[in-house]
Amino acid sequence: MKLIRQGKVKDVYEVDAHTLEFVFSDKISVFDKIIPSLIPQKGETLCRTSAFWFQIARSCGVKTHFRELIPPNRMRVQQVRVLQPSKLTRKTTNCLIPLEVICRYYVAGSMWDRIRNGEIKPSKLGFKGNKEIKYGDKLPEPYVEVTTKLEKVDRLLTKNDAMKIASISTGEYARIVESALLLDERIAEEVEKRDLIHVDGKKEYAFDENRELMVIDSYGTADEDRWWDWNDYSKGEFIELSKENVRQYYREKGYYPKLVEARKHGKPEPKMPSLPAEKIKEISELYIDMFERITGESYR
Repeated sequence: MKLIRQGKVKDVYEVDAHTLEFVFSDKISVFDKIIPSLIPQKGETLCRTSAFWFQIARSCGVKTHFRELIPPNRMRVQQVRVLQPSKLTRKTTNCLIPLEVICRYYVAGSMWDRIRNGEIKPSKLGFKGNKEIKYGDKLPEPYVEVTTKLEKVDRLLTKNDAMKIASISTGEYARIVESALLLDERIAEEVEKRDLIHVDGKKEYAFDENRELMVIDSYGTADEDRWWDWNDYSKGEFIELSKENVRQYYREKGYYPKLVEARKHGKPEPKMPSLPAEKIKEISELYIDMFERITGESYR
């Protein structure tokens, strides 16, 4: 096999002209930066969780690029071309759609920051009147956002910009959003059985050789999605059961504000500090626990 790409989470190998093999590593990244610490068992939990959801997707009638799971942390998938937006047309087939689709169901994360900054008004989220929005509020309706995929830092896009960058039609854009919402509906139904709340998550898509839509990469994991515990939530507590826990750590330690400031002014980005040993152990246990709660399967 030939190594063709080392990502923030996965190493990608070419098996043949039609097949890729993903190797899920124990690396972890936040804020589009790789943390100089490894999280034991993280790769295996993400790989197995991804395989679980791809099988669920098929049962929902959603096409995927998934072919087979190779325990403990490898997965074979259909290969698609990764082309720059300038090379795409509305007739291009077998290609990555250079977008990430984010579906939000509760007020959290960067959405909360933008609400406080006045960038998102309550009416845009479906709230009526001058409702005072609080962290953790359930949204009246799903809020869908689209960002870039192949740029160094993810950038929010309008619908028209997304269609232009990806060279997709209005109908294709609508089908992508419809698919993401359908998969999230299934996720919410599944994890509710184990007292989890699916707060938000992202999906990636590609076109196959017939320009049919298929969900790719991975989704519904403790990396791509945000989760809360029902019992904690009912008490007004929002304990992050995902990679957001790590983002929160770097916010509290003051690293994130420095990073934002550097990016804002085009200055060199500050070096990301390693995680302490006790935090690494805590996060490793979190990934194992979340694999079991998300899938309902035993890790061992």
